[in-house]
This record gives sequence, C-alpha cells and structure tokens, in this order.
Amino acid sequence: MNDCLFFGWNKYPKHIENEQDSIIKPIQIKIQFKNQNKNQNQNQNQNQNQNQNQIENGILKPIKMKFEKEKEKEKEIQIIKQKEKEKEIQIIKQNENENENEIENENENENENEKQIKQISTSFFSTIFLFKNGKAIEYLNDSKQNPSKIQIENIQKVTVGFENEAILTKEGNVFAKGRDINPKNPKEFINISSLIEDKNDRIIQDIVCSRFSIYLLTSNNNVYGIGSNESSQLGSNYIFFLLNSNQELFGCGNNQYGKLGLGKSKRKKLKIKKLTKIQNIPKGKIIDIQCGAAFSIMLVENENQNPKRKLYSCGGWEDNGLGKDEDEDTYEFTEIKKSLFENDDNILDFSVGINHTLILTSNSKLIGFGYNYYGQLGTGDTNDQSIPIQIKLPKLRFNEDISNYHFSCGFNKSFIYYSPPFSNLEEDLIKLFKRKEFCDISFKTENGEIIEAHKLILKYRLNQNENQNQNQNEIEKLQEIISSKSIKESNQIFEMIYSNNSKINPKLYSEIKEIINSNEKIEETMKKIYLNENENEKDFIIERKEKQYKFPKLILIMRSELYRGMFLSVTEDKSNKVTDYSELSNKSFQLFEYWIYSNQIKDEIEITQEIIDELETGIDYFQLNQTNPNLFDLLINKFKNQN
Repeated sequence: MNDCLFFGWNKYPKHIENEQDSIIKPIQIKIQFKNQNKNQNQNQNQNQNQNQNQIENGILKPIKMKFEKEKEKEKEIQIIKQKEKEKEIQIIKQNENENENEIENENENENENEKQIKQISTSFFSTIFLFKNGKAIEYLNDSKQNPSKIQIENIQKVTVGFENEAILTKEGNVFAKGRDINPKNPKEFINISSLIEDKNDRIIQDIVCSRFSIYLLTSNNNVYGIGSNESSQLGSNYIFFLLNSNQELFGCGNNQYGKLGLGKSKRKKLKIKKLTKIQNIPKGKIIDIQCGAAFSIMLVENENQNPKRKLYSCGGWEDNGLGKDEDEDTYEFTEIKKSLFENDDNILDFSVGINHTLILTSNSKLIGFGYNYYGQLGTGDTNDQSIPIQIKLPKLRFNEDISNYHFSCGFNKSFIYYSPPFSNLEEDLIKLFKRKEFCDISFKTENGEIIEAHKLILKYRLNQNENQNQNQNEIEKLQEIISSKSIKESNQIFEMIYSNNSKINPKLYSEIKEIINSNEKIEETMKKIYLNENENEKDFIIERKEKQYKFPKLILIMRSELYRGMFLSVTEDKSNKVTDYSELSNKSFQLFEYWIYSNQIKDEIEITQEIIDELETGIDYFQLNQTNPNLFDLLINKFKNQN
C-alpha cells in the first residue's frame, strides 16, 4: 500500500483530518470515495467523438513544432467477482437493486487497487492522482467535495497545468480539458490527439502541461503544441524546453529573470518566439529539466564526478537556490553548490513548483528551497528559503527503498508518495547486483577497483558442468576479462551475466558469451536453483505447520521487501529460521514459493477463488516486488482459462 504525505495550502479539509489553512509539516492523506451514479459521470465515448469545432478563440489544432526527439506497457489489473456474489446478482429481480449492487462491488474492488499510487500531478486549480490500475481521480482545489473519478480507462500518465489538464492512455490517445483547450466547455475532456492533421502521427508517447499550453511527443518523435500562445510559448509567462537525443537543449517563451538560461546577452529579450538553442549548458547527461515561474532547474549526470548527479539553476534570485544577493538574477545554468550534496550523496529525484523546489538524495535527505508562505516546503514554519536547507523527512519503514519515493510540487503545496516500479526477474537480478547485499566474491578491474558479486548467481549463470573445477575455470576466465576492463565496462558485464540482456552492451556481451549460459532464459536458471536441495545454498528456513521450506537468502531479499528488511536490519537475532504467520494454505504457499524463483505459476496446482483471495493478502504480507506480469494477474488469467 502507498503512503502519501501532503503539506502546503490546505484546500482538502474533508480528506485531510486537519482544517488549518496551511499545513507546515507533512501529514498523511486518506483518500476516500463517494459512490456516484455512472449515468451522471462523463462518458469517454462521447469525448472521443469531439472534433475541432468545439475549440474556439484559441489555437484550433495541435501545431507541429520544428523539432524532433528520439513505453512500457502495463497490464490493467483485472478484478473478478466472487461466484457467490454473481449468483446473488443473478437472482435480483429489480434492475435498480442490481445496478446498486454492481456499483457497490465495483467501488469496493477499485478502492483496494487505487491505493497503489503511480503518479501525482498538481497545480493551482486541481490535483490528479493516477493509480497503477490505470485509473485516476481528481481533486478541485477550490472545492470541498469528494474527489471525482476521471471516466477514462488505461491511463499511462497525467499532467496538470495552470488551468489545463492532459491524460495519456496506454493506447497513445491524449484527452485534455481547460480554458485554453476547449473554451466552450472547459470542464469536458476532448481527444486532442485526434486533431493532428497527419493521421499517421496521432500515436502519442509523452505529454506535458505548461501554464497555458499542452505539448505532445508522437511515436514518430514529432512535437505538437496546443493552447494559448501568449508570450510565444508555443514556439505565457512560462517557458518551454526541448531536449533532443544529442543532448542539445532548446527553449522558448518568456525570458524574464533569465530563466531560459540564454546568457546575459539576451537578458533584455523577454519574448523568445522560436525554439532557440541554449548554449553553455553543463557537461554531462541531462536527466531532467523543470521550470518554475521565475527560474529553471536542471539535473545533470556525469559518471566521472563525485557525486555523479548535480543540480544547476538559472533565473530569479529569490527562488533559484543559488543564494545570490538581492536582484542578482542568474542568466546561465549554474551549479547549486551546497555542502548538503557532498559525500557521495546522489540526487534521486526533484520536483519544481511555481516558486519552490524539493530534492531527495540517496542518503535519505530531503532538501528544499524557495517560497514557503503556505508551508509548502514542510519545514515546520512559513519562512522563505533562498538557499537549500535540509528538511526532516517523515520516518520511513525500515524495509523501504528510498529511491522509490517521489515528489509532486504545485502552486502552493507538495506531495511525497511511495511508488515502487514494476519489474521482472532480469531487473530484480540487476538490482540485486547493484545493491551489493550479501556479496561473497570479488573481482579487480584494470585500474584495481573492486567489484563484488554473488557466487550463487554466478554458479548458475556461468557454464555449468558436473565437474566443480570446470565452473571454477569459468570464474577464472571471468576474472581475466574483468581485469582488462574499466569499472563501467565491468559493471555492464555483470549486469549482462545476471540478466542475460545482451542489449546493455552487445560488444562486451560477445566477449562473455562463451562462458555464460547465453541460451538459457533467466526463468530456467532460477528454476534450477529452486530444484537444487543443496543446504549450503538454501540458507534460510520458513517454518510452517506442515513442513519447512528452504530458500537462499539472496532470492528472498531480491523478491520480497519483508525479508530484505528482516535480513538487513540491525538486530541481535541472526537466526536462519522464521515462522510463517501469513495464514496461507499449503497450496497457496507452494504457489508463492515457485513464483519467488520463477515469476511463474506452478502448473500442477488448480487455481481457486480461495487461493486468489489468500494470495492477494499474501502479496501485501510478504511485500512482494510489483513484477510484470505480477502474481495476481497470473492467478486470475489461469483461473479464467480453467473455467
């Protein structure tokens, strides 16, 4: 389940149990829903049939911008109703009662899924919560009503501007609403991707809202803009950046305070009407760039520096975090130098609001600066901060990964939410290598740097032979290869060994192909570990009434946050046994055991509704990684095929 914390201007008194005007310390939000009659909701099919005649007094169609730039698909979790409930519904004679029961059951299931937050986007007038089931709800900031459900399915991304909103679906359609998009009916979503003249360029892969405009990136790497063109933002008081695959940065819009980073020579030119290349940008790879009302912030990664990621800022002196003297604006992107960012403290995430910024580092530091009149920095006061300061981060659960925390900063409020990504076996193995937990073998690079790995994984991923010496020979060959490589190349080699993903570096993969099981799928490798009864490998016991189940600790920490937290916590209890209190039946636990290794369902076990219900609870109990496909999807698909 996700945690969501809020601080800033409080316009949600019905949903936050605190009726203060401003929340100056983070508090938890309890999301509640009110049953609504489906006939009163907006109809998505009607939205899809809207045409450009509905858009007046503005830009009539998305305008293609003269710039080109180089999707994971998630499954929507399918909820099936219990057979008993279906039988009850069938015998109900009156249609009204039948509809009421269907709505009640649907809301109950949706509420459970909607606890898994995927993204939050917020601005002055509204906030949208997107959940991992592809559905979303909307809060209107000037209303005390319950949140309303957005009647669009399979949502991939949401973005909120000053008075506009846009929603990207997994099918590549974009629905938008707002004063600058549909002036005649600004509260109704219309399909703006269907308005693109070139029908072959209507599949959208990304979207972003600025203050008065919306931008679409198509699957053909073309960019379109729609909305108000005040201050030449299409080509408002706000600005727009585009970054191409060659790491060239372009910008246009209002250049007041130098927030486009074009330099002093153009500081007096306030309206930049065409996409203009930004010169003198920092060296390294631009990871992200975000804009506030009077400033811009860029995150740059450089493998050869420590820390690898640094922040650069330009624009108004009050909000840019550079700590300059009054009225000393910055016209080029300049590093935000602060002792808070030293000592290998990499920046994991940041979010820019209208006048404030929040930053999360790998050492679990929450850092902020900027305007704080409503307490949106979460410092416990309402004092503005012109330079970065450390803010007390709400206490994390001991087994949570700090990199899974994200921010959303709006006009006068901020959200922090926990959202672990979907993964697969290959990605979980790469994460295991990168975490360096329980490593028991080391290798030296050409410059003498040490890289640590896991004997268990190498044993099954390198070419196997009944003769143990043969496996040792493969280890020695790997040692020899690593000794001639840089630290970056060596890390890539191990990531390819762990995941068997040759795309990471095809040239290097050709060098190790002969010593690894290149033709074996990772699932098959993991099944070999599952079938092996070697007690030296399976060094942890989960004890149940019927029997003891043995697992390698490595596999448990790779797949379950519950056991990862247990093994890594500082405690005197170093036992290798634990009693299972999950209340799973024998069959359910066997399915759990097999899935932990293979990400698959055991064929010989018949799936029942009781097993589905048990493992739905078990997923939360064991805090299993949110894999793709996930365990719950696999169970439901097999159950359907059986019936």
